[in-house]
Parts: sequence; structure tokens; C-alpha cells
Amino acid sequence: MVQQQDGSMTTDKWGVALAVLITGGFMAILDTSIVNIAIPKLESVFSVNTAAVQWVVTIYMLTLGVVVPLAGYLGERFGYRRIYVLSLLIFTVGSALSGLSWSLPVLIMFRVFQALGGGLIMPITMSMVYRMVPRERIGTAMGFWGLGIIVAPAIGPALGGWLVQYVNWRLIFYINVPIGVVGSLLALAYVPKFPSMMTGSFDFGGFFLSAGGLFGLLLALSEGQTWGWNSEAIVILLAASVLLLVLFALWELSVKHPLLNLRVFAHGSFAMANLLVIVVTVSMYSGVFYVPLFLQTVVGYGALQTGLMMMPAALASALMMPVSGRLYDRIGARPIVLVGLLILAYTTFLLHRLSTTTPVADVVLWLTLRGFGIGMAMMPATTAGMSAVPTALVGSGSAINNIMQRVAGSFGLAFMTAVLQAQANLHATTIAASYTPTSRPAMQFMHHLSSYLGQQGIAAGQNVSLRVSQIYDLIQQQAFVMGIDDIFVLGAAITLLGAVLSLFLRTYRHQRGGQLSNVPD
Repeated sequence: MVQQQDGSMTTDKWGVALAVLITGGFMAILDTSIVNIAIPKLESVFSVNTAAVQWVVTIYMLTLGVVVPLAGYLGERFGYRRIYVLSLLIFTVGSALSGLSWSLPVLIMFRVFQALGGGLIMPITMSMVYRMVPRERIGTAMGFWGLGIIVAPAIGPALGGWLVQYVNWRLIFYINVPIGVVGSLLALAYVPKFPSMMTGSFDFGGFFLSAGGLFGLLLALSEGQTWGWNSEAIVILLAASVLLLVLFALWELSVKHPLLNLRVFAHGSFAMANLLVIVVTVSMYSGVFYVPLFLQTVVGYGALQTGLMMMPAALASALMMPVSGRLYDRIGARPIVLVGLLILAYTTFLLHRLSTTTPVADVVLWLTLRGFGIGMAMMPATTAGMSAVPTALVGSGSAINNIMQRVAGSFGLAFMTAVLQAQANLHATTIAASYTPTSRPAMQFMHHLSSYLGQQGIAAGQNVSLRVSQIYDLIQQQAFVMGIDDIFVLGAAITLLGAVLSLFLRTYRHQRGGQLSNVPD
């Protein structure tokens, strides 16, 4: 380990240590997406409805929101490597217990335990990367580190679908056990120790305010569509969580030893970078969530087939992340992020052409190009935001960055789903108005339906109710597709706005030894 002028500890063998940390981070992110695909299976196994089993996913996300703010304090107080190994072991034990679950309440309880470790892994590893990698190589390192954030959500459905369909649903949890054990041993062998520091007394006030605010906000965003955005419970949750988060910000700015030092937003492009990360996250999740939804509910593909169609996009992001990291070290973040966001905006707009007749090759091509854009934009923006952050504030910076991503993902899905429902209802009303008994669209449909019924051996005069039902289903399906197309147009507009904002992104250069240069690019 080498002490730099800014107080960070770097090592010449950071490549091996980085590979070890990537493994743990990848596993933690993968678990947030791989479980989604098992929800129908869990309904059957535990004989419960969708709303009940959805808590397997929701409770994990809520627990992450509570524990992530603790990452900086725990790392500084007890040493980052020690906390990383401990969190990885907690996550591994929680995974094993989840796989052993014999009822839904037991599974939910074990998922909370699993998330206590999983929530710390990403912010802890990010902080360690900034402490052990020389700042002049940080772009390359973060490009590799970010592979888990981009690739894991994309391959999770395919891997989960295969395990659930052809092996056993318990494997989606058991698969973490050997990886977690080996990852812990490798961390002890290859990840350097980081000295613990006296950080002052624990900020209980900040913890309770952040825990309550983030828990309430994430719960409202995840359940708003189910409970109703105008329902009393959601309104109270949103109002209370916003109030708690405002009080949290005021509290953190007034105490001597804050849980999260919010003054990190005053350094460099940290605030702008986090805004761009929110934009990329919202756009990324619109493709990761709504394209599979379209392919499965409208086109009729299975989970495994849909996952395989999403795989080229994940590979494109995996290829571009290290490349964009190397470019970051050479030319800075602004041109890379700008080009990446423009690609992402254009390809997101292309997805508004989705229909039941869209060739599979076109969908895969658009998603793959989106993968390149995401790979170019995500990590360079994050790295630029952290480029001028002092080493003493890296723990707070990484925790805040992870919180932003969690909230952005939840908010993006909630907002887009609300828009989708509203637009689908609007389109259904408009389409239905044109389907009068004597209208041309209705007569054409009835003609095609009569031909179909004839092929099935059903007389033309029979099953009139079936025809009416078919018309209704056709209208609903067409309106749903048009609603999905609308949200991709909206996603493209949001991403384009991010491209404009990226013009104000600055990268601060670091000379060898950790000295921050005076002139940002």
C-alpha cells in the first residue's frame, strides 16, 4: 500500500483486488433481478397471491434503503475490508436460509437478513476502489467495477428463468452460497486492509431520519400502483417520507459527525453527476422492465426466451464499460457521457415502434445499441462526480450515489408505470370509439375472426359472446402496446435532457500522488 498526498492508500496490485470486489458486487446486484422471475413459481409453491409474494422483492429493496447510509460510517470506523467480508458473509448466509424457506413469511424474514449484507456491498466496494486505485487510473477501474450494475439486471431474468423452469426455484438463492464463500476467502487474501479511523460518535438522529424517510419513500413508490396513488396510505407515506428526508438534510448539516456528509455535493460535479445517473437509471430500467413485459404479455414469449433476447444488450454494455473507462482516463467524462446519452436517447425512441409484428432482430438490435449507450454514459458520469471528492468524503459520496440509484430505479418504474396505465386507458377509449358495429375496423376484425373461427370448426353464427370478447381483448392489447410506445418516447425525451445537462459535467484531473489539478477539463 502507498500513502498518497490526499490521504488515500493505493496498491500496485489493485487489478486482482478489483476483480475480487467485482464478483461480490455482481452477486449483490444480480439478486435484485433474478428473484423477480420466480414470483409466479413462488405463488404456486406457497399457495399465495401475487400481492403477497411481491413482498419477497419489496422487502429486500426497502431494507437496502435503510442500510446503505451506514456504509461510510461502518467502513471508516471498523475498516472497509472487514465490513466488506462481513457483509458478504451475511448476504451468503441469508441466501442459504432463503433457499431453505418453508413458508412465505419465513422467506420474507430471511430476505431481510440477506439484504442487511447485500445493501452494504456496493457502496463499500465503491469506496474501496477509490482508496486503492491511483486516481489517474480511476476511470478504467470504475469501468470494470460498474459491470455488475449494468450487466447483472440484464442477465438475471435469463438465469432465473432457466433455474426456475428447468432446475429448482431454490437455486436462485443457493447459487450465491459458493460464490459468497469463495469471494470472502479471496477478499481476505487479495483485498488490501484499510485502516479504521475515529469517526466520532454514531449519528443516531441521522440514521433514524434517513431510515424512516427512505423506507417510506421506497415503499410508496413500490406500492403506489397497487394501493392507488390517491389512496390515503400512499399520500401519508409520501408526505411523511419527504418531511423526514428534509429534516435529515437539515440535521446532517448541523451535527459535527454526520452519518452522510451532504457537503460532498459542493465538490466538483458531484451534484450534476448524480442527476445524470438518475437520468440513465430511469432510461435503463424502462428498457430492462418494459421490453420484457411487452415480449411476454403481448408477443407471448417465455421468460427464458425473453431473457436470451436481452442478453446481447448486456454483453454490449459489458464490452463498452471498460472501454469508456479507458477513454475517461484519456479525455475526461463530458464527451463520452454526451455521446452515450445521445445514443441512449435515440435507441430508446426507436423502441416506440414496438408492435406485435416488429421483427425480433430489430428489437435485439435496438436493445444492443442501447447497451452501448448505457455502457458509455453510466460509469463515466459517476466517476466524474467523484473525481474531485476528497478521500475523507468518499464513503459518504459512494453511499449517496447508491441511494440515488435505488430511488431513481424505484421512482422511474413507478412514474413510467403510472404514465403507461394512463395512456393505455386513453388509447383504449379512443380506439373503442372507432369500433362501432358498422365501422370499418370492426368489420375487418369480424371478417378475420370469422375466418379464424371457421378454421377452428366453429360456425359463423355461433359464439357471438366470444367475438365481443375478442374485440375487447384486441382493443386492450392495442392500447397497452400504444401506452408502452408512449413511455419510450417519454424516456427518450428525459434522456435527451440529460444529454444537454452533460455539457456542464466537469472532470477534475489527478496527478500521480493524488494531487488534484487546478484546471477542470
